[in-house]
Amino acid sequence: MPRTYSKNKPTQYQRIACQIKDEGWIKEFLHKGMIAHVAHSQDEQPFITPNSYWYDENKHRIIFHSNIIGRIRSNLENFPKVCIEVSEYGQFLPANTALEFSLQYKSVMVFGTVLVLEGENEKKEALYGLINKYFPKMVPGVEFRPITDQELARTSVYSLRIESWSGKENWVDQVDDLPVWEPLSEEIRKANTVNRV
Repeated sequence: MPRTYSKNKPTQYQRIACQIKDEGWIKEFLHKGMIAHVAHSQDEQPFITPNSYWYDENKHRIIFHSNIIGRIRSNLENFPKVCIEVSEYGQFLPANTALEFSLQYKSVMVFGTVLVLEGENEKKEALYGLINKYFPKMVPGVEFRPITDQELARTSVYSLRIESWSGKENWVDQVDDLPVWEPLSEEIRKANTVNRV
């Protein structure tokens, strides 16, 4: 009988148990990740927006931002439930059967509700945390001009309250050959392992 997903948490029923990562791994990965893909919606139309982000571990939230007007602001004000994906990819791996071709990856899925930050101080705190993630050696008021009121007025700042998350890693050096076909030689395997860059 097929499994029913509609009444369960979005992180329930992970398919391959050995690839599931614990909370410590998830936190570390979110700190290091570079780009978050934010899934949001308007009525029945889904959207995905890539964005820089900051994982604020102390407040158990994810911070990201956009222009003060636009699609993402409109969607999140009307439908604040979102999913965020952060991932890293390695090599694409050949196999001796079509089913087993694979790739190395690490990923985290985060589910929660977005709040649009309105207070000047909370917006600045969130934006400075975001800047510090990507440029930790630059100090406001020293290397760059601090955030102005005019800049703040032009910026939407979002706080995703994390309600659930899951982490997954599949980073094997090569996939297994199945006995239904001749195994790949090392020469063929090396020649067909594709680097992501």
